[in-house]
Amino acid sequence: MELQTEPLDWRYGDVPVSRRFDDPYFSLDNGLAETRHVFLAGNDLPARFRDGFHIAELGFGTGLNLLAAVDLWRSSGQKGLLHFTSFEAFPMLPADMIRAQQAFPDLKPIADELAPVWAKGARQISLTDLRFSMVEGDARVTLQNLTRSVDAWFLDGFSPAKNPELWEPELLSLVARKTAPDGTAATYTAAGHVRRALDAAGLVTKRVPGFGRKRHMTIARKAA
Repeated sequence: MELQTEPLDWRYGDVPVSRRFDDPYFSLDNGLAETRHVFLAGNDLPARFRDGFHIAELGFGTGLNLLAAVDLWRSSGQKGLLHFTSFEAFPMLPADMIRAQQAFPDLKPIADELAPVWAKGARQISLTDLRFSMVEGDARVTLQNLTRSVDAWFLDGFSPAKNPELWEPELLSLVARKTAPDGTAATYTAAGHVRRALDAAGLVTKRVPGFGRKRHMTIARKAA
């Protein structure tokens, strides 16, 4: 498999920053704490977990959100399978992804478990408690092929100002259509145009306190 090189720089040791979008892959303050606040708590997890629960995300990045979700699934004593689908246009090199994940000692067990899989360039993972798939390409195209409805969305593209493609109304409308009844979405951004697009698509949004220096973030829910 030919792996694409995604150009990046490193700040503060282990914080990768995309040269393409001039934006860090996770919070410079505490990436794991931000993921737990925005995407896990923002989607009311683990309370909503059940066998077959499906998380989907826009922007796989370093894989931090996947690791945090699997860690929460296991630590909260869930039974059955967690499904996780990630849409990523510009995958990181495996070595860079593995290096970035080492910044989070709390996730070391699952990071170490998956490191050999990433090293092989795998895009699908099948474990006793996880079915993971990374879908490469432009999400505006690839998301149309998603057949399993989504219970919780992690909308985690780079900043809307720097990566507008992942925040276009047409794509967010597609996100809404692929969301299960009573499904949710969460994102670190509280940008008005993002909230308006989600509302227009049928996801009722709410602005709530954000993580760290971000005063607000957005959560959304689809009517049952």
